[in-house]
Amino acid sequence: MDTTKTINTLQLFVTGLTEGAIVHRLQGQTLKAAGFVKLGDKFLSHYTEEMGWVEKMQERILDLGGKPVFEGCKCREIVEDPVEYIKADLAIQEKGVPMLRDCALTLTDDPLTYDILKAYLADEEEDLYWLRGQLELCAKIGHQNYLATLI
Repeated sequence: MDTTKTINTLQLFVTGLTEGAIVHRLQGQTLKAAGFVKLGDKFLSHYTEEMGWVEKMQERILDLGGKPVFEGCKCREIVEDPVEYIKADLAIQEKGVPMLRDCALTLTDDPLTYDILKAYLADEEEDLYWLRGQLELCAKIGHQNYLATLI
């Protein structure tokens, strides 16, 4: 097992997940304030869920003798239109899920880390399918009707 590679991979996800979680929190609060309570609550729950994954990954870094690093967050615009935010989040998921799958496969020699990433992958794939389903629903019932389902 290449401990350095494992720690670096986990740190990559800790950084990305922390950023994504914070954006989901801000986005969720913004959507709720605009009256889209159901969707706002969904993204607020994503924040909690993602921070749980950050904790698991940080714990694994510490178990391996590494030191988690806070690498800051990039500036990301908060999107006011719920459908546009779903599209933006989907674009991130569509890139992230294959990358996560590939990273997990490079760590099969570390069963504990591999199991963490495999479980996280299952969660992210579920999110990917949900986002796609929301856009399909919006296309079928129309933008305004879809927005009414989010209140």
